Amino acid sequence: MATKFSKETYLYWYELMLLLRRFEEKVGQLYGMQKIRGFCHLYIGQEAIAAGCMTATNADDKFITAYRCHALAIAKGVTPKSTMAELYGKATGCSKGKGGSMHIFGVDVGFFGGHGIVGAQIGTGAGLAFAEKYRGTDNVALCFFGDGAARQGMLHETFNIAMLWKLPVVFIVENNNYAMGTSVARTSNVLDLYKLADAYDMPGDSVDGMSPEDVHNAVLRAVNRAREKGGPTLLEIKTYRYKGHSMSDPQKYRTKDEVEEYKERDPVEHVLKVLKEQYKLSEEEIEVITNRVKTQVEESVQFAEESPWPNDDELLKDVYIQEDYPFITD
Repeated sequence: MATKFSKETYLYWYELMLLLRRFEEKVGQLYGMQKIRGFCHLYIGQEAIAAGCMTATNADDKFITAYRCHALAIAKGVTPKSTMAELYGKATGCSKGKGGSMHIFGVDVGFFGGHGIVGAQIGTGAGLAFAEKYRGTDNVALCFFGDGAARQGMLHETFNIAMLWKLPVVFIVENNNYAMGTSVARTSNVLDLYKLADAYDMPGDSVDGMSPEDVHNAVLRAVNRAREKGGPTLLEIKTYRYKGHSMSDPQKYRTKDEVEEYKERDPVEHVLKVLKEQYKLSEEEIEVITNRVKTQVEESVQFAEESPWPNDDELLKDVYIQEDYPFITD
């Protein structure tokens, strides 16, 4: 697979994944210091999905995901500074400090959240795709959700209408094995989740989520099908989170040996190995990338620390209401 991608692509993947890894590690540290409050779900271990999706899509394509959203948002173009400020609850955050960890938004770059209700983004993702089809664009919506959300009834309703209307949407199950803390084997008779697509005659595939190459290839096939009016695809991207479901997860449902076994397939290290062995990337070049990433993360923390809190009058702003709504009766 490695020979099919250029040095520039591997450099892009490496720097992006390293940024996401270091950003999330810093977030975990700051959470422990109580700089970041509330729930917090880290993406560490799953970075190859974000990297492969970015090189397989266009800037105008839309992304929507669940509450493990910081890394995917940054990959799509939400700045590390505004993301960190949002995690701090500051006014300069991408959601004005009102969303926090689970509700990162960047509509200007095509990132539509960050959704806290399990599976809620599945229907909304199809809605994003419907909007693109209605407007006559060739853009595609990528709708990410976890293996736990695959149990929601919303999935079946959405799959049915998405296929019926041939919506340009790619449904992506980021299967990290354990939902909140229960294995797929204990919650479903169907262990290969991509087979859920079969009931709707929807194309489905299983993808190695620890390989940005495999993710890129699978997503590219799916988005090309969508752009060519072929409708949706379900991709089960098998990945692994190195940390718990959230920062408060004791992780008693898996062994340390299992975690270490997956770390041996680490996507960041894999891409670095390709760059060193096939493209002869020097230690000096690696150091430049490392320092650039370190600076971005440090600057994001400084920005968040120095940013103001939202004013009290922000409480009732940005609340959706249509003042001339015609269907209210006394």
